[in-house]
Amino acid sequence: MDAKSETKSFPMKGGNDQSSYVNNSSLQRKSVDLSKEIIEEAISKNLSIENPKTFRIADLGCSVGSNTLVAVRNIVEAADHKYKSQPEFQVFFNDHASNDFNTLFLSLPSERRYFAAGVPGSFYTRLFPQGSLHIVYSSTALHWLSQVPKEIVDINSSAWNKGRIHYTDAPNEVLQAYSAQYVMDMEAFLLARANEVVCGGLMFLVIPGVIDGTRDSQTGGGFFDVLGSCLVEMAKMGMVDEAKVDSFNLPVYHTSPKEVTELVEKNGYFNTERLEKMYSPGISIDHVQIFSDHLRAGLEVIIKQHFGFSNSDLDILFEMYTKRLVDSFPTLAKAAEKSLHMFFVLKRNNITISAKRYFI
Repeated sequence: MDAKSETKSFPMKGGNDQSSYVNNSSLQRKSVDLSKEIIEEAISKNLSIENPKTFRIADLGCSVGSNTLVAVRNIVEAADHKYKSQPEFQVFFNDHASNDFNTLFLSLPSERRYFAAGVPGSFYTRLFPQGSLHIVYSSTALHWLSQVPKEIVDINSSAWNKGRIHYTDAPNEVLQAYSAQYVMDMEAFLLARANEVVCGGLMFLVIPGVIDGTRDSQTGGGFFDVLGSCLVEMAKMGMVDEAKVDSFNLPVYHTSPKEVTELVEKNGYFNTERLEKMYSPGISIDHVQIFSDHLRAGLEVIIKQHFGFSNSDLDILFEMYTKRLVDSFPTLAKAAEKSLHMFFVLKRNNITISAKRYFI
């Protein structure tokens, strides 16, 4: 895959208004908080780097808001505790160039233990010099694909996903196209990081996914199906062209622990030091509005890009979505029990990357 030419940009909603990601990312914050103790322990026991003068950390897919700042603080404090030499810290905040870096940098604490820099670009490509990073962190970002699989928007393909916006309950060809795209993307991600992380360095990955052996029809992707049904209804009302709905698919794939583990083993440059499965607490009908607001913050930009919706169109869409969530809640809540967040601690081993694999 020529990731540089293929990768698309799917940023979260910037700014700090009521519907922004800044104000609608508390669900993602839970993973940050649950990860703190694991990170501290992994840095203490698994990080094998001798007293670096400058310690470099990268948060890949940092988005905007406090979550990345809290995660970075946790990593810096744990590394500072490990090294009595008190290294200087350099933190790289990475996301697509269209990410709202201005809002992110305005929220940086004035009293911080690190030098900060922004690095725009897709994390499915090389972003840093060879062997320059000591810790890579990425939380609730690796379920986003680099692009929608081409087959599912090709009317002549058996994987054409007409009338749906995701692979839940879709024909098997659609799921296979999503899975194949995920494998290509994850292989590119791991190879890029293998080039960038020093031997003995660590990678912390928090990945939303599903329990091993879960069928796609059993997953929390049903929440996306409800959104798709709202778009279909808007097409029937004449508010949007039906062909636009048929060509809209979410570039999101929920993997399993087994699938990630197999890809790490295939890559060969990282050892899995720890895999923690963090299950989401049961959701209640009281969470419906919160979930709807969070989904809007995550998908508003991509919906606007595809449909050309105004803010009032989006209000109609998500008001309809919230109501249908309430109506479908018992089924959706049951399916969500199959979801989890995986926390991988990966350690860069001493295997040298051959020169022909230097560039991605």
